[in-house]
Amino acid sequence: MMPQIALPILIPLLAGAVSLLFWRSRSMQRFIAVAGTAGLLLTSLWLLATVQRDGILVMHMGGWSAPFGISLVADLLGAIMVVLTGIIGFAVALFSLATVGRGHEAYGYFPLMHLLLAGVAGAFLTGDIFNLYVWFEVMLVASFALLILGSEKAQMEGAIKYVTLNLVSSVTFLVAVGLLYGMVGTLNMADIARRLATLQDDGMVDVLAMMFMVAFGIKAAAFPLFFWLPASYHTPPVAVSALFAGLLTKVGVYALYRVFTLIFHHSPGYTHEILLWGAGFTMLSGVLGAAAQFEFRRILSFHIVSQIGYMILGLALFTPLAIIGGVFYIIHHIIVKTNLFLVSGIVHRLRGTYQLASLGGFYRSHPWLAVLFLIPALSLAGMPPLSGFFAKFIVIRAGIEAEAYGVTFIALLVGLLTLYSMIKIWAEVFWKAAPEEEREPVPAVEPRAMWLMSASVAGLALCTLFIGLNAGPIYALAEASADQLLAPERYIEAVLGTAGEGAP
Repeated sequence: MMPQIALPILIPLLAGAVSLLFWRSRSMQRFIAVAGTAGLLLTSLWLLATVQRDGILVMHMGGWSAPFGISLVADLLGAIMVVLTGIIGFAVALFSLATVGRGHEAYGYFPLMHLLLAGVAGAFLTGDIFNLYVWFEVMLVASFALLILGSEKAQMEGAIKYVTLNLVSSVTFLVAVGLLYGMVGTLNMADIARRLATLQDDGMVDVLAMMFMVAFGIKAAAFPLFFWLPASYHTPPVAVSALFAGLLTKVGVYALYRVFTLIFHHSPGYTHEILLWGAGFTMLSGVLGAAAQFEFRRILSFHIVSQIGYMILGLALFTPLAIIGGVFYIIHHIIVKTNLFLVSGIVHRLRGTYQLASLGGFYRSHPWLAVLFLIPALSLAGMPPLSGFFAKFIVIRAGIEAEAYGVTFIALLVGLLTLYSMIKIWAEVFWKAAPEEEREPVPAVEPRAMWLMSASVAGLALCTLFIGLNAGPIYALAEASADQLLAPERYIEAVLGTAGEGAP
């Protein structure tokens, strides 16, 4: 029995259920939010340590061995993603205590947050392709409810676009699962990989690969169906935006890595060429969209799209160094992007707006916030010695070694344009003088609320510095993860051949 595999799913589910029992107690819901996310973080660290020590871990639910029962599987990539989920969940929970109003809490903000975290962790740990679909739908339900909290017009417009395209993705995913089951007669991903390798109908396998690519590409906000993200991520409360920015699209990226290293690696010259073009267009379209924006969260939303391109590029190149770079980039980006959204939330709380033209003077009035912005902003742009520099360097070097010069040039160009966007935010929000025109007064921020917001941002900034200053150990972790991904037989053996024991 490996309880640490199930705990990252059970703890947020239990925390959400207990929060519902204390529906009328605001203080208990807030306490459970912090305690539940702290528990998720601690158990995820336990899981990662166990996977590093013992290898791939498997738990067969209900005593039914694979492929007949449902399996939870934790390899290094899954364990890393769960740890990142715990970090982001805890930081956002602290930030929410200071920024989420009573109205949103009364409509179930904290139970929905726990449900979303459970869905994310479940997607990272499931070994069953249909249950991956189920966890995607859990995330969709929770995220849609969080997106419309407040029922403002902009939220509803963004939510319609968000749900419509994500439902298209879900339907495509479900149809692909049905067709795949019809071909191989199993839903266990390890068993699918084993049986699919024996089939001769490469044409139908290519069709299924493309369907999964479209379904997960939409979830990841990849080109060309990414516009639901910048249309919706700037509309909900900023804590929700930060949670979405850090985790939701990365579940789509994770799913692409999982299925195209485990199941659909039969024809990389075909599928990965399409991923390569998609990565280039995703990077370019996202960064150009950001350059045209002058609203804090919309700039950051478009940059989620552009940075997703780097992660897909790592998978598309499909070399050991590229996969290492992709994993490293995911680790870096989840921390940095969440932090930037939280910084925008502090700015909004102090000035009451996200419009760059109406902001200014923060370098003089709040120099500590300027420093806390520069750390993730320069990391996003890839400046040394921060985490983003090493992530970009590895991916770009992999592109050069693979002689993919066109998309490598795009990656370098996007890095420069990302720096332009971060400089634009710095100049407008922090460096220029505050506008003199009159605005509606903003309520003063209580010291306790400011401390909670600052602690969340500072903690994530320290994580970014830690990754940058300890790039060697993080690289080694990403390398070990890439070794597992590029040796799918180890995953298959752990699930089908060891009856739930750890496999090295």
